[in-house]
Amino acid sequence: MTHVISEDLLRRFDIPGPRYTSYPTADRFVEAFVEADYIQALEQRSAGSMALPLSLYVHIPFCESVCYYCACNKVITKHHEKAAEYLRYLSREVELQVEHFGRGHSVSQLHLGGGTPTFLSDEEIEDLMAMIRRNFSLVPGGEYSVEVDPRTVSPERLKTLHRLGFNRLSFGVQDFDPAVQKAVHRVQPAEQVFALVQAARDIGFESLNVDLIYGLPLQTPESFARTLAQVNTLRPDRIALYAYAHLPARFKPQRRIVAAELPSGADKLAMLSASLDAFSEGGYVYVGMDHFALPDDALAVAKRQGRLHRNFQGYSTQPDCDLIALGVSAIGRIGATYSQNAKTLEEYYDALDQGRLPIVRGLAVNRDDLLRRSVIMALMCQGEVQFESIELGHLIDFKSYFARELESLADLQTQGLVTLSDSGIRVTATGWYLVRAIAMTFDRYLQVDKDRARFSRII
Repeated sequence: MTHVISEDLLRRFDIPGPRYTSYPTADRFVEAFVEADYIQALEQRSAGSMALPLSLYVHIPFCESVCYYCACNKVITKHHEKAAEYLRYLSREVELQVEHFGRGHSVSQLHLGGGTPTFLSDEEIEDLMAMIRRNFSLVPGGEYSVEVDPRTVSPERLKTLHRLGFNRLSFGVQDFDPAVQKAVHRVQPAEQVFALVQAARDIGFESLNVDLIYGLPLQTPESFARTLAQVNTLRPDRIALYAYAHLPARFKPQRRIVAAELPSGADKLAMLSASLDAFSEGGYVYVGMDHFALPDDALAVAKRQGRLHRNFQGYSTQPDCDLIALGVSAIGRIGATYSQNAKTLEEYYDALDQGRLPIVRGLAVNRDDLLRRSVIMALMCQGEVQFESIELGHLIDFKSYFARELESLADLQTQGLVTLSDSGIRVTATGWYLVRAIAMTFDRYLQVDKDRARFSRII
């Protein structure tokens, strides 16, 4: 087996760090950012004559049962009538949004996340999409995706999703091993997933993603190798591979996981190393961080052509654009601002009942933030930074502004993760697997705050 990266290097960088779906990261948001700040950003956007297409994120928080590993914002209930009430409030939130920047704006990316979006009935999803289309214009050729719990859909439901305009699906698999599934309270036979993936292909979805997690209870390198072989046989267009972060003090469902059943650090590294090997041998392109794609998938093509972008949903082929976030806890970005909605249904509903957008915190980014965001996203998406392009875009001298950071990168160069030249920084093939660690070098907030335990581990 050809190792794409040594276990020694993986071990050395087994540290906590941000995922950089934004910069600054969401833990830097402040409550001083209020609805008025968000409205000002919306109105500034609508005043611009060259507004680019929007991205939309809709958070559906409901799940019928809890998965013990979960760190998402969710509401566990079997009362499906709660969804109808939630959709009424979502519609109210959209009405308030369009009051400030108008109807009919083009949308090139839509993502339904959760929770379990497929908790909604077919009729409710149809109503939701009709509401979105009344207020926004979904452009042809956009990315319209939905997260799918295989336990909540049938081939008939997949046909409905396709008819409503969704062209991408993400299946939550995590692990195919029955003992692991039982330990995390998410039992879904492999045959069920295989049948749904085949149905989705027959229906004509453009891209199918499978989510996997390593580091779950009762997983072993041997059991996970069987899951990897099954995934390679399934051959989804994209694979997202995440490390389980056990943080029971922060995430209540994780308290039901038996800590003694978690794999050791060495076994987690062995699982990651085996995954990188398996997907490489299976013909997948390593897109960056946790993402793999078949060579002809749009994500892999975008990486080859230097058109990769990154937002709160991860890597994307869509140009960097403003993100309207709808629903409880959803995070958005308009211009030079980030914002987040209330995290509980009670707070979310209360704000809308008062005729207010449910913004509870956010951030107006400064000049240094914008500069560092450009550098970090160039590293995360293109794998290189051209000094001249950053200097022209931000009117700085790169080598003097980032003298300390370049000094730190010299050590990463010695370890074979980057190459430095007079004109820029390039991430090596090995460095791609540890690109979060490279990006962290330019994170000003991490430089002054060494408490990184709140982040997931890089490995």
